[in-house]
Amino acid sequence: METLLANTDQLARLCNEVDVEPGLDALTRRLQELVPGAALSRVLTRGNWHRLGGVIDGAYQPVSDNITLWAERESGGDVDELIAKYLGKGYFATRLAGKTHYLTAPCGEGAEDFIQLEIEELQEVLDRPLVDPDWFPDSLEEFIDPLDYPRLEPEPVGKARYIFRRITPVRKLLEEIGNAGHGKDGLQRFFTDWSHSSASETGPFCRYWVLVLQHYTDSDSESHFTARPVSTFSGELPVLPPGGSLQGAELANAIHDYDRELGYPFAWYFIMLSHKSANYALAEAVLRDQTGAYDYIPARDLEVLQRWERRPYAV
Repeated sequence: METLLANTDQLARLCNEVDVEPGLDALTRRLQELVPGAALSRVLTRGNWHRLGGVIDGAYQPVSDNITLWAERESGGDVDELIAKYLGKGYFATRLAGKTHYLTAPCGEGAEDFIQLEIEELQEVLDRPLVDPDWFPDSLEEFIDPLDYPRLEPEPVGKARYIFRRITPVRKLLEEIGNAGHGKDGLQRFFTDWSHSSASETGPFCRYWVLVLQHYTDSDSESHFTARPVSTFSGELPVLPPGGSLQGAELANAIHDYDRELGYPFAWYFIMLSHKSANYALAEAVLRDQTGAYDYIPARDLEVLQRWERRPYAV
């Protein structure tokens, strides 16, 4: 595992070398060759995001791969001059359509003992005409990234490619965000609850969850960091059972059916915690049943649930 952490340059080169067309399994095999003893698995792909691209001419030949730098250079800071220069030339702006592939490998006994590898799959596609005679931006920033502008069908103009994004040793990450004062209590409790619950009997945490990491700067130029658990469940997550209207055998069947669909026990609890607008009445209903005539969750899960009741949290 240290090989992966110490050789990010090698990871970047490998991602650049591997062709996208054969699929992710080919990339995973090449990555696994770097760490033969690690159980590296592709667990999740998140798509439907994009970044600014570049500029191409009317024949789809590249003019620049970075529209921001190109526009700043060509305009000299004057957006009207830029528009006058390229009006009628038939140029296009492009964007990079992206997916993020998450691969994980356990490296210890704890839920947080895993390595997370993020690899982006990017493809340059048509975005819009560079200059539209019926639309003139008020600033260079609006020219580069307009909000209200006629868009084109996202026709590919380049080959898809893999880009290495980052590799994260999650236990070390927890230590770092705690030391930096970003707060990790909820996230640490999430890992601890997994380790103490029946969910941990099914397999490593990192087969069922990844951390979506984000760095951003707010309007006051303050830097922020978030680490949010996201389920690796394929497809749209099923809706949690309605705790406010079920009890007893009906509630027991509902949560067990939910767990079976997700693929591990006590799944409903962890999905509930990962959605801050979730139906916490579900947890309260299960607790009421357990203190009454029903006994349909394992003792270790009940202990986790009771701790949550004393000090609720979400992630």
